[in-house]
Amino acid sequence: MPLTDAAEVVLDEAFRVGPVPRRLFGSFVEHMGRCVYGGIHEPGHETADEDGFRQDVLELAGELGASVVRYPGGNFVSGYRWEDGVGPRGDRPVRLDRAWKAVETNQVGTDEFLRWVRRLGAEPMLAVNLGTRGMQEACELLEYCNHPGGTAWSDMRIRNGAREPHDVRLWCLGNEMDGPWQMGHKTAAEYGRVAAEAARGMRRLDPRIELVACGSSHSRMPTFGAWEAEVLEHTYDLVDYVSLHAYYQEHDGDAASFLASAVDMDHMIDAVVATADAVGARRRSRKKIRLSFDEWNVWYQSRFGGEDSLEFADTRALIEDDYSALDAVVVGNLLLALLRHSDRVAIACQAQLVNVIAPIRTEPGGPAWRQSIFDPFALTARHARGDVLQAAVTSPMLPTGRYGDVAQLDATATLAPAPDPSLDPAVPDPAGAALSVFLVNRSPDTPLRTSVRLPRGRWVPVGHLGVAAGEPRVNSAADPDAVRVRYQELPAVQEGVVQVELPAASWSLLRFAEPADRER
Repeated sequence: MPLTDAAEVVLDEAFRVGPVPRRLFGSFVEHMGRCVYGGIHEPGHETADEDGFRQDVLELAGELGASVVRYPGGNFVSGYRWEDGVGPRGDRPVRLDRAWKAVETNQVGTDEFLRWVRRLGAEPMLAVNLGTRGMQEACELLEYCNHPGGTAWSDMRIRNGAREPHDVRLWCLGNEMDGPWQMGHKTAAEYGRVAAEAARGMRRLDPRIELVACGSSHSRMPTFGAWEAEVLEHTYDLVDYVSLHAYYQEHDGDAASFLASAVDMDHMIDAVVATADAVGARRRSRKKIRLSFDEWNVWYQSRFGGEDSLEFADTRALIEDDYSALDAVVVGNLLLALLRHSDRVAIACQAQLVNVIAPIRTEPGGPAWRQSIFDPFALTARHARGDVLQAAVTSPMLPTGRYGDVAQLDATATLAPAPDPSLDPAVPDPAGAALSVFLVNRSPDTPLRTSVRLPRGRWVPVGHLGVAAGEPRVNSAADPDAVRVRYQELPAVQEGVVQVELPAASWSLLRFAEPADRER
């Protein structure tokens, strides 16, 4: 296939979006399908620890680079009684989960999850039930987690084995409350009032916490925009973030539109930022609401019959999508969209961590392995450091059925004062600067010759990591490396420019380092 007209990326260290938020590389664990039971938690597994958590999954989650983990939902939280999941396991009640029509044993709850997430080295992000419950129960959970002791709820935590407070700082005020599928679904005005009440009560208990108000479940909701405006009228002075959720899939073989999914994510972020800023302007506030994109991924929703198609059952496989290289390229491009909005998107959580539309899969009693979408996430989390640079992109245009003409090339970059030798031992001089350039060729069938003009300095190529969508293979327990990112040598930098040829439907990471004695 011949190359299209050349594309160009120009980078200058003077033009920066802002620091890379480490919370941008979050994940999500919900009591759904085999994410918890049979995913992170399997007491009979040969790698299980004293709490029953699989160490092979924990190690992969660490390799993924998950910086934040949201828990326990998701739709599940809107009917959840958190008290059922604490105390002696033998005394915990078995309940029916109406969200996913499951039998919930409550063998994993708040204390177990928080011990697990601390072992991972990630930050917990807890959601409170504002569907079937309200301010009182939210405050009681916060008191259980964060109060030092001497009260009924904090002393209960101490009796349950956690002498020191869990000190959870990030809290979601419910989940997708605009959705009619949600337990306790509310109008924007109803939810706004409940969220404001919960926020006031929780801040009275612990002023250090950060709160996320529910935004729209997706941008196709009929109330999108109006929902955010109404909710923020109630909560603007009380919350720090508003949430966004989005899932993407290929429809009817339209690979070009699927590869351009980040265009929709960009538009959704811009729309929510504009709505939040309009509310702030009306209130004459100098405060800027930031965004928490705390559910996003590729999800083939057309393969799922919906909650009404389910019968109540014990732990079972649920929406365990098998991901191809094409899906990996889209996930990589969605991460580019999040990075280039890092001045306003401060938190993001890929949904979910294990088995359920996840980068990690497991077999009961067997191995755990990386899905194709694992590598772009892990490599972006590892190498996107320092500041995000604005990328000036000149590109051929690509026609798509869903989004019209879009740029064939998408790009962003990050610049760090120095590489981290523990993350990047291949860098020849760890005292110099580190530059990571992320590129996506959105064309499903046409390669693209690309010139990258680097910021001023003496840059040494470190390597080119990439994945290209070829045959629709997927990783499995039998073939866990069918789709993996491949390493290539980068050509030399000539007069500040490097030339690369990007395969069709590909995600690439170009890495460069500067000697310590760089000239500026």
